[in-house]
Amino acid sequence: MTDSYVPMFASWLFGGAMLPGLVITLLIAYLFGSIPFGLFLTRAAGLGDIRQIGSGNIGATNVLRTGNRWIAAATLLLDAAKASVAILVARTLLNNPGLPVGGDPALPLYLAAFGAFLGHCFPVWLGFKGGKGVAVMIGSLLTLSWPVGLIFCGVWLLIAFTRKLSSLAALTGAATAPIFAYVVVDEWLAATAAVLAILLFYQHRENIMRLMSGTEPKIGSEKKGS
Repeated sequence: MTDSYVPMFASWLFGGAMLPGLVITLLIAYLFGSIPFGLFLTRAAGLGDIRQIGSGNIGATNVLRTGNRWIAAATLLLDAAKASVAILVARTLLNNPGLPVGGDPALPLYLAAFGAFLGHCFPVWLGFKGGKGVAVMIGSLLTLSWPVGLIFCGVWLLIAFTRKLSSLAALTGAATAPIFAYVVVDEWLAATAAVLAILLFYQHRENIMRLMSGTEPKIGSEKKGS
């Protein structure tokens, strides 16, 4: 099975009929991923600019530091949903004969997950300073393979409730996702999950340092103005 993917991957990488469709898929996914729901929702709720609160991150964990759990939950759901929508749009493009992507139909979907992740973490509208990608990874995995997505959520919730450390929960879920993706689906989803996990670890580099020093704040320990 692996041998059959080699020429297809080379064609995808170096051009051909697939390239225009894949580039458009990546750009659309990036734009969906770059929608800063955390910023929009906190402003709409009168909570101020989330970039000036807590860690300054626009993701759900930092939104929770405003003390509004409903807005934090909405941010989490919408950030996950935008990744899902990006992948579903890519799936729709596969059925457009005027926009060829060719090859294995899963590859553009994986590319869409990657694009949405990049858009969320590095949104052009906010000077390329966005979230850390946890919700986007969850939304991507649930859409690409719901069993793998549910396993990620299960690992995340287990660590979050037992250790009260959101960053540790996210890092553990991301680290184990490629393994479960390989066992449940195939090596291509595992590779995609691994790429997303590497990016997620990079976005959590400061959290990792605090975890190592024992200074990482626990869930609910910070509120607005702290």
